[in-house]
Amino acid sequence: MKTLFPPYAHPSPELELDAETWIVRETPGERRSLHQSLGRVDLDWGSRSLADVLADVEAWREDGAEGLFLDRAPAGSGGVGPVALTIRLAARRGLHRVVLNPGVPTHPLYRDLGMRICTFEGPWSAYQSWAGDGVRAGDGHIVHGVPTALLTAARRLMGRRGAGFGLATDASPHLSAAHAGGAGSGDS
Repeated sequence: MKTLFPPYAHPSPELELDAETWIVRETPGERRSLHQSLGRVDLDWGSRSLADVLADVEAWREDGAEGLFLDRAPAGSGGVGPVALTIRLAARRGLHRVVLNPGVPTHPLYRDLGMRICTFEGPWSAYQSWAGDGVRAGDGHIVHGVPTALLTAARRLMGRRGAGFGLATDASPHLSAAHAGGAGSGDS
């Protein structure tokens, strides 16, 4: 399973470089890692203007990111058109690796866009009882707030549920920016 580190969870500096690890970066600028880099583009559940989204895509192209992490993405059929346009522009700019993160299962039309989809993002407490309706094997799962002692168990559960990529982490996206820099250790 590929490991994807969202912006609020950082890999250990000792984590060996490999093609199976993706780091989502919050803003363009100097890299802190040699791992595969995905630039975060906030879609704000489909309410951001297309011009602002495309400006972000261009900034990540100039930065040299390997791809994009389309965060807070819409999941309903109304968002398919703008997402498809964003993916096409990204491909023209050389950003072929795209991960869509609505954090929930999407409308089936998204499956035709040829990108990876993160169909769960949430706390460990919700993941344990999650039924997984509407997901497919290979989808991404990001599970945060996992007690440190249960990180390995969470990662195993992700595997049993068919996750193709993701992360089980003790970090939380709800930490303040002052604490986020040192928070989180993923089980990879």
